[in-house]
Amino acid sequence: MPQPHTLSAVLTPRSAGAMFLLALMWGLSIPITKLGLGTIPPMTFTALRFMVAVPLFMVMARRQLWVPRAAIPSIVGLGVMGITLGNVAQSFGVQATSASVATILSATIPLFMVIFAAFRLKQPVTPLQWLGLLAASAGIALVATGSGSGADDAAKTTLTGVAWMMVSAVGIAFYYIWSAELTEKYGLMPVAAWNMLVGLLTVMPMAAWEMGHEPVEITLAGLAATAYLGVMVTVVGLILWLYLLRTVPARIAASVQYLQPIFGIGAAALLFGDTLGLSFAAGVALVLAGLALAAAPKRKA
Repeated sequence: MPQPHTLSAVLTPRSAGAMFLLALMWGLSIPITKLGLGTIPPMTFTALRFMVAVPLFMVMARRQLWVPRAAIPSIVGLGVMGITLGNVAQSFGVQATSASVATILSATIPLFMVIFAAFRLKQPVTPLQWLGLLAASAGIALVATGSGSGADDAAKTTLTGVAWMMVSAVGIAFYYIWSAELTEKYGLMPVAAWNMLVGLLTVMPMAAWEMGHEPVEITLAGLAATAYLGVMVTVVGLILWLYLLRTVPARIAASVQYLQPIFGIGAAALLFGDTLGLSFAAGVALVLAGLALAAAPKRKA
């Protein structure tokens, strides 16, 4: 009789290390985006980010760029969903919310991912895993309560900003799940390279319009922010993410984003003066407990 799979059987030291590194890199992305948006408007900032990422991916995928004609509509749709919708919406959301609030709202991505994975990848979600999702969500709320208001935030939190962040969360969650399907069929590098190029080409006209209507100041901090997001978050981060989707179940890969608020709010405290209290510590404990439950394997008879 086959033995049930345990968490240690699917989560190797290599995949666990990849999850931690990814949580750190992606957790820092919102505060660093906030820094860049201080002088560069949202669509221009998104375009600059992918002007860094796309050439790198094209070089990395130069021998694997061929895809069948049947794949083109899906790859175009993936680029529009993930970059044009997901990342542009995130830039608008971060601009109109505090760094702490934006970090918390971006942490709702795995909630949508588990739902999309259940429908599209046919991965069952047990009641214990749903309990883990609820526990992690409660932990995220506590982390937000304990994060403080942020003394030096560049913008106050608005309902419009919250709405943009939620649109971004839905778009990026579906992008991650859809990308797992397409890379399984056509390969990681060609799908990543072409969908990012599509996203860049669709964002550039909007960025050009924005530059004619909004003030743009290219500073060292802005360039550093676009370089970090383009190289570490987009290129290295996507490679790590797709590696995880191909080595562990989507529900476990999704749980990496429960750690993001911890790193993100910590960075917001350093960069923008957010204060952390006991609620933050309690939220961290609840997030980690929720992560363990959400990553629990389905029992087999």
